[in-house]
Amino acid sequence: MSTPPHALPSDRSAVAPRDAAAAPAKNVRSLSGLLPFLRPYRGRIALAVLFLVGAAASTLVFPIALRSLIDQGLVATDPGERMMALREHFFALFAVGAALGTFSALRFYMVTWLGERVTADLRNAVYSHVVQQSPEFFETTQTGEVLSRLTTDTTLVQTVVGSSLSMGLRNTVMGIGAMVMLIITNPYVMSQVLGILVLVVLPSLYFGRRVRKLSRASQDRVADSSAIAAEVLNAIPVVQSYTQEQREAQRFDRSTENAFATAVKRTRMRSFLVAFIITATFGALLWGLYQGTQAVINGQISAGHLGETVVYVIILVSSVAVLAEVYGDLLRAAGATERLMELHSARSPIVSPVRTTPLPPTRGGSTVEIDNVSFRYPSRPQVPALSRVSLSVAAGETVALVGPSGAGKSTVFHLLLRFYDAGEGSIRIDGVPVREASLADLRQRIGIVPQDSVVFSANAMENIRYGRPDASDAEVIAAAKSAFAHDFLSALPEGYQTFLGERGVRLSGGQRPRIAIARAMLKNPPLLLLDEATSALDAESERMVQAALESAMKDRTTLVIAHRLSTVQRADRIVVLEAGQIVEVGTHTQLSAAGGLYARLAAMQFDMQVAS
Repeated sequence: MSTPPHALPSDRSAVAPRDAAAAPAKNVRSLSGLLPFLRPYRGRIALAVLFLVGAAASTLVFPIALRSLIDQGLVATDPGERMMALREHFFALFAVGAALGTFSALRFYMVTWLGERVTADLRNAVYSHVVQQSPEFFETTQTGEVLSRLTTDTTLVQTVVGSSLSMGLRNTVMGIGAMVMLIITNPYVMSQVLGILVLVVLPSLYFGRRVRKLSRASQDRVADSSAIAAEVLNAIPVVQSYTQEQREAQRFDRSTENAFATAVKRTRMRSFLVAFIITATFGALLWGLYQGTQAVINGQISAGHLGETVVYVIILVSSVAVLAEVYGDLLRAAGATERLMELHSARSPIVSPVRTTPLPPTRGGSTVEIDNVSFRYPSRPQVPALSRVSLSVAAGETVALVGPSGAGKSTVFHLLLRFYDAGEGSIRIDGVPVREASLADLRQRIGIVPQDSVVFSANAMENIRYGRPDASDAEVIAAAKSAFAHDFLSALPEGYQTFLGERGVRLSGGQRPRIAIARAMLKNPPLLLLDEATSALDAESERMVQAALESAMKDRTTLVIAHRLSTVQRADRIVVLEAGQIVEVGTHTQLSAAGGLYARLAAMQFDMQVAS
C-alpha cells in the first residue's frame, strides 16, 4: 500500500478516542498540521501576502493623506490656491482608495483560491488514506464519524485558510502599523496604552483555551449526529419494517440537542472573549485619544495631527476587534485540524512489505497453504477466531467450508485477502507467504463474491466493470451472460446503462448476487472465494447461478462458504469447522456416513427442506 501524499508520521492505528476533547489544549499550534498542504502553493501564498501587505499599507497611508488635507489643504489664504490644494489632496485620497480596492480584490481572489484548493487537497488526502485502512480501523471507527470529519471539519479549515487567516494577517499588519504610527506621534501616551494592552492579552489566552476545548467537543457532538444518521439511513427498510421511525428521530434529536448545548457553551465563552477584548482595548485606546485631544488644546500638536491619530485609533480598535473574531475561528479550526490529522495519521497494521516477493504465474488455479494458523480479532481478543488451523488446497481444487455461525469460515477468507495478519502460523498462496507479497498483487489474484452483494450507485455496466476497469463492453456482457444476469439486465429500461440506485435498490434480492458474480468472473482470478454466494437466491435462480459458478470454477481454485447441500455436494472436499478448529474433512458421502457434525448439519437442513 502506497503512502498518500502529505502523510504524517504516527504509530496510532485508529482514530483517537472521543474524550480527546478533554485533553490539554494545544491552541492554534494545531494548525501546523496544514503546513504540508500549504507548501505546494508557496508562490500563490507569497502573492497573497504581497497583496495583503499592499492593502494594509494603503489603509495605513490614508491617515497621512488625511492629515495633509487638513493641515495643508485648508491653510492657504487665497481661495483659488485652496481649491487647487484641496483638489490635489482629494486626488491623493482617491488614489489611496483605488489602491486599497485593487489590492483587496486581488487578496480576496488569491486567498479564496487557496482555501478551496487546500481544502480539496486535504479532503482527498484524508479520504484516500482512510480507504486504505484495514477492517480493524472500521471496527472502532463509525462511518458517520469519518464523513463528519470530511465535511464539517474541512469546511471549518476552508473558512480559516480562505478567509479568517487572511483577515487575521491583514489586521495584524494594520494593527501593528497603526500602533507604530501612534507611538511615533504620541510615544509617552501610547507606552501607557501598550502596558494596559498587555493586561488584556493574558486573560484572553486563558479564555481562548476554553473556547478551543469547547470547539473540539462541539465538533465531536456533530459527528455523533452524523454517525446516527448514516447508520439509520443505510438500514431504512429495517427501521420502517419495525416502525421505529419515531424512536430513531428522537434518538437523532437527542444527539443534535447535545450538539446544540455544547455549541451554546462554546458560543457563550467566545462571545465573552470577544466582548472582553474589544471593551478593554477600546477603553485603553480612548485613554490615548483623550491625551491626544489635550495635546491639541495645549497647542502641542495640530488639528491634522489629531485627525491622523483618530483614524489610527479607529484602525487599531477595528483590527483588534477583527482579530478577536479571527482568533475564535482559528481555535475552532484548530480542533477541526486535529480531528482530520487523527484520520490522516492513522496507520494500518496491514501494509505491503518494503521488499516484496513476486507471485509466480499460475496455470489451473492457485495453491493455498494454511499452516498451523491461530487468530483473534483485535476488537475481541479474548475469543480465538481460529486455533491451530492447517489446510492445503491444490490448484484447481474446489473446497467447501461449512460449520455453524462463528466457526471461523469467513475469517479464513479475511486472512487470505490479508485484511488481517495471522497471530501465529503462516499462509502461503502459490508458495509465497502473504506477508511477503505486494497487497495489490495478492488481492489481484483473488476474486470474491461476498455474502452481502455490493452494488454501487452506478449503472449496470460500470458495476460489473468494477472487477476489471479496463474491460470492454463486450467482455462485460460476456461476464453477465456467464452469471445469467444478461437477460434481466437487458430488460431494464436502459439496458446495461440503467442506473441501479444506491446499494442496488432497483434490483431484486436474487439479481444483486448475480451482479457480484459477473464482476468476479470478469476479473478472472486464479483463486475464487464464494461467501454464501447463493444464500439470497430462489430455487430457480440458484440453479442458474450454480451452473454459472461451475463454469467459473473451471481452471481455478475455489473456496466456498455454504450451508446449502446443493452447493457443498459439488465440492472436491468439505472442511468442517467448529469453534475456530477443523473437526472433519472429506467428501459429502464420507462425512454423511461418519455421523459427525457435518452429518447433523446436513440432517437438519434436509429436515427443513422436507418441512418447507
